[in-house]
Amino acid sequence: MTIVITGNFRPAFFPSQLNRNSGHCLFRPLTTPVFRRSLTAKVRAFSTAFVETKSTEPVVVEREEDSGGDNGLACPICYDPLTRISDSPLYAGSTAGSNLQCNTCKKTYFGTETHLDLVASSGSKQYDEVMPLATELFRTPVVSFLYERGWRQNFIFGGFPGPEKEFDMAKNYLKPVLGGNVVDASCGSGLFSRLFAKSGLFSQVVALDYSENMLRQCYEFIEKEENFPKEKVTLVRADISRLPFKSSSVDAVHAGAALHCWPSPSTAVAEISRVLGPGGVFVASTYILDGPFAFVPFLRTFRQNIMGIAGSHIFLSERELEDLCRTCGLLGFTCTRNGLFVMISARKRG
Repeated sequence: MTIVITGNFRPAFFPSQLNRNSGHCLFRPLTTPVFRRSLTAKVRAFSTAFVETKSTEPVVVEREEDSGGDNGLACPICYDPLTRISDSPLYAGSTAGSNLQCNTCKKTYFGTETHLDLVASSGSKQYDEVMPLATELFRTPVVSFLYERGWRQNFIFGGFPGPEKEFDMAKNYLKPVLGGNVVDASCGSGLFSRLFAKSGLFSQVVALDYSENMLRQCYEFIEKEENFPKEKVTLVRADISRLPFKSSSVDAVHAGAALHCWPSPSTAVAEISRVLGPGGVFVASTYILDGPFAFVPFLRTFRQNIMGIAGSHIFLSERELEDLCRTCGLLGFTCTRNGLFVMISARKRG
């Protein structure tokens, strides 16, 4: 395990509920080998941590031919491929009228003006499901509207270096899979989804969240940007514990400031491990209450109460995050610290 701690530790309180939760061809089938580079990380310390990478020998990763239609989307109930039964494309701004059907259970999923609705309960008329408080908070119109209009800016008090710097750090971790597809899990209003799309470093970007209002905000931000590459982005409503992708169909999963808001991080990371292809990379940022907080009496008991009431999680050490990744089948754990902030990365065996 590689751990980098930079910057002076600031014992600032950082709430556990600072984040949410959850083209024509999304994930194009590859019939030829995909060349990826293995990387050796070198880290230099500044006021905010960043990671530099040095290339070594290329690694050839074989990808099986895709036989499940023209995209990597799958039914969140049975995980079998979804097939388009309408001519509407799937990229941002064109999902209204899109219909996708599971080849196995025959359930049909529909697109709205802003996103594809791929939760298991999609289409239900009588049944309604209430998620934990941390998830429901980010489904509200007010919080969704405020997220990039002041809410996210407060993360700096917890050591988060800011979206641009966090994006640069994530790009370094994702270098082995550049050119592939990336899922921005629990994307919120699409702050990083838009950065991924505009960077041109990935063939396809899926902005995924459980909150309908967050996805509407994401769509509005995309509509306001000139020359935005809409054909590279698809907005998907989905549950992080039931990802609507075929197994081994995703090259990278990013989750910015989201891990602590997932009701069950182990279930979510296990799902991420399932959908990642061989050599696929998982990058996430969250916060850790260690240092002076380690001496707070009954902290673990307090954490259990928070988990029970709000459905969010408080991490207490890097080793806890490493163990989470390892038990879910992800290897090569590494992390970078700045105050309470931590960015982690792990990969699927391949």
